[in-house]
Amino acid sequence: MQTTQHGDESCIFNNIRIVLCQTSHPGNIGSTARAMKTMGLSRLYLVNPKYFPDAQANSLAVNATDVLDCAIVTNTLEEAIADCQFVIGVSGKERSLSQQVMTVREAAHEVQKIAHVQQVALVFGTEMSGLSNAEADRCQILATIPANPEYTSLNLAQAVQIMCYEIRMAISDGKLHYDEKPVELANQEDLERFYAHMQEVLEQIGYINPRAPKKLFERLRRLYARTKLEKEEVNLLRGILTLTQSPKKHKKY
Repeated sequence: MQTTQHGDESCIFNNIRIVLCQTSHPGNIGSTARAMKTMGLSRLYLVNPKYFPDAQANSLAVNATDVLDCAIVTNTLEEAIADCQFVIGVSGKERSLSQQVMTVREAAHEVQKIAHVQQVALVFGTEMSGLSNAEADRCQILATIPANPEYTSLNLAQAVQIMCYEIRMAISDGKLHYDEKPVELANQEDLERFYAHMQEVLEQIGYINPRAPKKLFERLRRLYARTKLEKEEVNLLRGILTLTQSPKKHKKY
């Protein structure tokens, strides 16, 4: 997969909009804004919402009220997607329509390819019944979230969050949003000193037989080798071994 630079990512995200159709609960609008912003999306379209603007939407948006402030309200779905070249309906219902249906992960990769230079809309239906057949007709494909077949119900904002997450993973190749702090691994000299110290202590406390330590100690070496010990961790472990040999006496109060 082609890796995308940060500037290109911003451009792609700006070409993607979330469209909520006839949302009845304003809290879901606020939660959707929060879900969008955490994944880098900001363009929210609301088709004939029952309550908006609304204090509950602002409350549940937390620090994503800027997404609500820029939201575009339309009377019809046709207005919300008029300038889009690719429209995906997100739905969990089985339909008799002949449209292509794919998972949200597959749909996210389609978005990643198209949104470089064209407008993409992700359309979500009402909380109670999802997309209507008429709304689904306006979409080129339908995306569905693979869920427990015995209980497929998802909150609207949860569905938006999953779709936005899959899009972010497809666009960013799953890169972390921060750089991990580098750590200094223990070198072989430090490790051998640690192993020698540990063998000395285990013989001293009677855990291993000094005349036949090889097999057990080989297992211990493999165990620690898998952990990729850091230099500070080796120092910590050797400190424990030292105190095992010569415990400190604590004063009694």
